[in-house]
Amino acid sequence: MRLFVGLGNPGSKYANNRHNIGFMAVDEIARRHGFAPWRRRFQGETSEGTLDREKVVLLRPTTYMNESGRAVQEAANFFKLGVGDVTVFQDELELPPAKVRVKIGGGIAGHNGLRSISSHIGNDYRRVRLGIGHPGIKELVHSHVLSDFAKSDRPWVEALCQAVADNAALLATGKDSTFQNKVHLVLQAKGFFDKGDGDANGGS
Repeated sequence: MRLFVGLGNPGSKYANNRHNIGFMAVDEIARRHGFAPWRRRFQGETSEGTLDREKVVLLRPTTYMNESGRAVQEAANFFKLGVGDVTVFQDELELPPAKVRVKIGGGIAGHNGLRSISSHIGNDYRRVRLGIGHPGIKELVHSHVLSDFAKSDRPWVEALCQAVADNAALLATGKDSTFQNKVHLVLQAKGFFDKGDGDANGGS
């Protein structure tokens, strides 16, 4: 069994924020793979289904971002899952828009959702880092992540969430680099990157 956690803040006020792209990604997984209806538990909302014969529980913490770890710990304890069974979908300032990187463990780069999760379950969970771009100035970061995606961003946001959902079974079965490559190639084919814009394995 796997626990897929989408990070975001609850409520319609935050629904289209850049900080909520993790929620958007797990919503799309649930929709595209016919998961069960969302229900409230574990200080969040869950939806259950199967990806490539692997049972997967999707979790959207409703604790607000800074306390996400409470919901993750409660769900992981209930299902008797180890930190290696947890995958977190997060917004990533250090990646250009629409880029995706998967890594296990590592730093949290000031991300309060990751800080909370690491403090509750340890650091060695998988992160699916969904690039939202950096505003360029540190002082603008807070307003950047807590403001809505621009109308011009919607095409790549939707394409990214769809590609993540379409290839989510690869994450459920531990094929991280294949997942990363496939998502990159889909977005490249749709014209969101230049052909010479790095390879899918490069960088961190």
